[in-house]
Amino acid sequence: MSDGVVVGKVSRVARYPVKSMAGEPVAELDLRWTGAHGDRQYAFVRRGNRSRFPWLTARNAPSLVLHRPLFRDPADPRHSPVDVVTPAGERLPLDHPALATSLSEAAGTDVELIQVGRGIFDSMPVSLTTSAFLAAVDTAHALPLDPRRFRMNIVIESEASDSTWHGGVLAFGEGGGGARLLVNDAIPRCAMVTIDPDTAARDPSVLRTVAGRFANNVGSYCATLQCGSIRLGDRVRFFPAGPSV
Repeated sequence: MSDGVVVGKVSRVARYPVKSMAGEPVAELDLRWTGAHGDRQYAFVRRGNRSRFPWLTARNAPSLVLHRPLFRDPADPRHSPVDVVTPAGERLPLDHPALATSLSEAAGTDVELIQVGRGIFDSMPVSLTTSAFLAAVDTAHALPLDPRRFRMNIVIESEASDSTWHGGVLAFGEGGGGARLLVNDAIPRCAMVTIDPDTAARDPSVLRTVAGRFANNVGSYCATLQCGSIRLGDRVRFFPAGPSV
């Protein structure tokens, strides 16, 4: 069995308790078959919407990204209540009626909270990129962009682009017992990347850069090959083909 090629180390990990709200930087992700434990477990949906995409996102209400959700028991996101720090600094339970009312006003339609334990994803459950790819985007845009715009679960400090890993496997930590991800395909981007994570202001030029210089793709979608933990500082090894690992 190959030991793989060391390609970098984990420099950022985050989960998103509520779809389209601010992320929660963490020191460790618990990778399960359904993705990162606690990631996008909740969402607000537009009441009565029966489309394939009923979720309320910052594309409809940019101020969503200014809401900061927090698990009261971060070690047990499946059962933990969630509080949300609003843009005004008020801390409310996620299911507080005042929060739903405020978001309904921002969205221009009634919304309600739902919970889906396996996560609420647009496509695949885990997203990652590399420092090299983010630097390339900054260079193309001629201005540094906050990485939070791209809402990644994992950023790897690496000289490689994650696009070169498609079809392969990433192993985290030492030995063969740690978490492993199948790196599947590029993440197509939408207007979410135009929204400043600190102000909610839109900058359409960001999407123009991504579309024009990177075929509208930033980052890679992944799926779990082996459950385990992914920690800040973990060494990352690459295996070019799944069957060899």
